[in-house]
Amino acid sequence: MVFFCLLWVPLFYLLRRSFTEGGASGGVWALILGSITAIVQFFLGYFISPGGFGFSRWFFGFIDIVSLPVIIPLLVYTLLLLVRGVSGNIDFTSFALLWLIPVAGLRAIGWGAANDAILLIAVPVLWTAQAAGIPFFINLVLDKFHWYTLIISVLGILILPLLAASVYWAFFSQQTIIGFILLFAVNIPLGFSLVFDIKKS
Repeated sequence: MVFFCLLWVPLFYLLRRSFTEGGASGGVWALILGSITAIVQFFLGYFISPGGFGFSRWFFGFIDIVSLPVIIPLLVYTLLLLVRGVSGNIDFTSFALLWLIPVAGLRAIGWGAANDAILLIAVPVLWTAQAAGIPFFINLVLDKFHWYTLIISVLGILILPLLAASVYWAFFSQQTIIGFILLFAVNIPLGFSLVFDIKKS
């Protein structure tokens, strides 16, 4: 399971790169900033102290485990685009995945002793689901701007991280059926994203 956590994100990145054109802008920035973030959090530890199985556990999953680690690189990439800190092909997904590679590596080391399938298997899958799913909604607006695509995209961008944290909470709370249902739902945008990437290539 440790190897899954260590290798899932880079392998998914390479899979996606195999049928997408060129490389993403800011790839070096992603690896550098992702490494710095991973090292800082490795030494500082978690920001939230989780309780039992209630809201504090869900909030812990959102901030420290599942969602915020993906939201941060997407926000940083948006900022770099606004200040023209990167040039080339705009690819939110590749930037987020590259950022998450060192994060996944250090998390695999930290989580390895616990040998917890939720952390070592479910969480990396949730990272890639958001890293591909959130940019899918962003590109939906950029490619075809209509009032209905804007509404769908805003709702998708807001709901996807919440669902991802809910998957972590459900599995932790041993609500396995709910966890798998939510996990399937979280990965739907990723599926659409891969299909559209293949068509574009």
